[in-house]
Amino acid sequence: MNPEPLSPANTTVVLVDYAVGFANLLRSHNLTEHINNVVGLAKTAKWYGSGLVVTNGESSKPSGPLYPELLEALGDQPVIERAVDFNSFLDESFADAVRAEGRPNLVIGGIATDGCVLQTALGGLREGYNVHVVVDASASLSREAHDAAVQRMAQAGITPVTWFSLAAEFQLDPTFHNAPHRLRLMQENVPAMGMSARSFLNAVELGKRATTAS
Repeated sequence: MNPEPLSPANTTVVLVDYAVGFANLLRSHNLTEHINNVVGLAKTAKWYGSGLVVTNGESSKPSGPLYPELLEALGDQPVIERAVDFNSFLDESFADAVRAEGRPNLVIGGIATDGCVLQTALGGLREGYNVHVVVDASASLSREAHDAAVQRMAQAGITPVTWFSLAAEFQLDPTFHNAPHRLRLMQENVPAMGMSARSFLNAVELGKRATTAS
């Protein structure tokens, strides 16, 4: 693993095949949590200004377009449509888009973990990138399939990460020390942590009132 911190300046986030037609086939993760994590990952790339490349199969096919929640988060971000290649790097328009970002680190999330994510991640290694896979924003038809793919990628030298840990690492970049991005992500896409933060702030406020009253 390369110990250099991931930063928006040295990282391209790659989103692979989050198509509506695949969503109900996924069994490795709860669908609501999965979509929430995917949207959180997309927001992380957009808000921190990392490189971002989004790809999907042809939207006219049964797999269909990207998740509507993801499209909303992406805004006017282009979506590169591929034909049938499991390894997205075999599509020249995708490969050119990643190269154009000019960043050495790839952080890949998508579906299925044991299909297009696995093959695209291995393709990124062959291209010379430091590759990471976002394990909680990727999913497969079974937990076994997901876990086996993650294990294979790790053995090949691909680093597993989670989407919110990526946001935290981006926040460490001096450019973003005082940015509200991570707190906003916490509030919008990590409900448990958001509630904990509200509880803490409430306790602080109550403490201030008690001090004033005394």
